[in-house]
Amino acid sequence: MSEDTKQPGSEGPNRPDDGTISDSSGTPSPSAIPPAGELAGADAEKAAMVEQAKSRVAAVKESLAGEKPADPGAPKPPVKKKEEGPKPTDASEHPLVKRLKAKFGEAIGDASEFIGQLSVYVDRERIVEVCDFLKRDEKTPFDYLSDLTCVHYPDRGDGSFEVVYNLFSISSNERVRLKAKTSEEAGIESVTGVWPAANWLEREVYDLFGIRFANHPDLRRLLLPPDWEGYPLRKDFPLEFIENAWTERHLPEMTQVQIEQLHQRRAYGLEILSVPQERLMRDIFRGGKEVMPKDK
Repeated sequence: MSEDTKQPGSEGPNRPDDGTISDSSGTPSPSAIPPAGELAGADAEKAAMVEQAKSRVAAVKESLAGEKPADPGAPKPPVKKKEEGPKPTDASEHPLVKRLKAKFGEAIGDASEFIGQLSVYVDRERIVEVCDFLKRDEKTPFDYLSDLTCVHYPDRGDGSFEVVYNLFSISSNERVRLKAKTSEEAGIESVTGVWPAANWLEREVYDLFGIRFANHPDLRRLLLPPDWEGYPLRKDFPLEFIENAWTERHLPEMTQVQIEQLHQRRAYGLEILSVPQERLMRDIFRGGKEVMPKDK
């Protein structure tokens, strides 16, 4: 028999030689440890994705840098124009305009229609006749004066004012607007004999525009005090100065201390006014003459 040369403790199955050598304690040898900086598994995959992202960003930057800037002298693309709204159209062939011209001839001026609203210019000297004819018209009796107002055109030479009559036919459900050019000196005839409702409407036009209506039963101011100077709705009316002048004439004189006391009582809502001048001011304000200074 051959001599057994195996040492005690060396028994065990033979391991394949995979190039790794470890000691008896299981610790890998230095040659089996990967060198520093070498990543494995998930870390290597993450690093690869980061590098890919960096390369894509660099490619985008290069492409942007390669583009040429727009020529500042190049023409800009045309801007798309907005669609224009409806415009007034000629209404000389309107049936009502034809009837008016057949009846009054040259007293009927230009006629236009805008969004279904018919407007007709009428000679101011024939305005009462035209209104009476429209009120008694068999086809479309305009038996309701819905509004009467005025417009000021200070830069126009042939009558800087237009008196406007808005008529409505209750039975036919139709409307028509009459316009009559006039001036402050010429005025215009009153239509209160055709529509009694024109009484206060004409007074309002006289109060705010200064247009006088001949044969009006009670032509006087309606909204402003009787001693007010001028007509506020004219385009050239200096409202601020006229109002301040009227205020100086009508409000009582008060010292600075009394004015401050009045402001304090108003701020606290006190109704007891001890000074006679303050009570007088309260009566003036309650009478509809409250002042509207510029800085209020």
